[in-house]
Amino acid sequence: MKSSSFLACILTVLATTAPTLYAQDFPHKPIRILASEPGGSNDFVARPIAQGLTARMGQNVIVENRPAMLAAETVAKASPDGYTLLAAGGSFVLGPLMRKLTYHVLIDFTPVTLAVTSPNIVVVHPTSAIKSIKDLIDAARAKPGELNYSSASVGSANHLGAELFKSMANVNMVRIPYKGAGPALSALVAAQVHVSFGSAGSTMPHVQANRLRALAVTSAQPTALAPGLPTVASAGLPGFESVVINGIHAPARTPRTVVARLHQEIARILSEPEVKDRFFRSGSDVMGTTPAESLAIVKSEIARMGKVIKDAGIREE
Repeated sequence: MKSSSFLACILTVLATTAPTLYAQDFPHKPIRILASEPGGSNDFVARPIAQGLTARMGQNVIVENRPAMLAAETVAKASPDGYTLLAAGGSFVLGPLMRKLTYHVLIDFTPVTLAVTSPNIVVVHPTSAIKSIKDLIDAARAKPGELNYSSASVGSANHLGAELFKSMANVNMVRIPYKGAGPALSALVAAQVHVSFGSAGSTMPHVQANRLRALAVTSAQPTALAPGLPTVASAGLPGFESVVINGIHAPARTPRTVVARLHQEIARILSEPEVKDRFFRSGSDVMGTTPAESLAIVKSEIARMGKVIKDAGIREE
């Protein structure tokens, strides 16, 4: 009995100390961050983080570009040891709600941090009679189905932002699809559509050049990315929020101590002035949320936008 008790004691000690010892040894080999296409938002987020981690952790951190779905599938099946990570955004979180995928965001992954958030700007053509969010709601209600909005692919940020707006404002606006966010915004500049929900980074130069009129920003709080612009929530649609969030995720069952170490280092990188400025100039605000905060936000986004996606019958093409 004594030997059995002694063995049980040893096993308990090993179980409680092994994760800590593992984290102290981490990393002892290169780390991979998988991101989608070069130059895309996930790649843009991953590269300064990889560069900073390489300097801070004494191991090479490499960004590998793969098609978005393949990148997620690879990380989902990777060893949960912190050496294979995923840089992903809104389509990673909400994609499974619009198409059948081989992974489940809440089962196969654990968030390390949500790195940056990028709001959209609700814009109209400068010649439009619509000059506020209230005007937009009133016009859409007065002429159901006559106002239209431009968007990129099904499930894109400007598509889902507009659908959330329609749902919350109880209005009917018609989607005019384009092959990308750039063409969708160009169509509004050319006065071919009535309204668009464009990213801050691509929209604000048009606003500053008086090629577009900004009505409001889609973030919950005002942002320096769009100085002086009210939020949609404060301008006529309380509770509205639609942003793109890009973050770093690890495979599920990655030791909590390893996830905590990665978060700690990434948060420090994100707090560096040159990194914050780099993201700001691209139209993003730094977040750096903890793993627990990140998980709560992901769950909330799935629940909130899941209803919109279901009610609108949105399915990826």
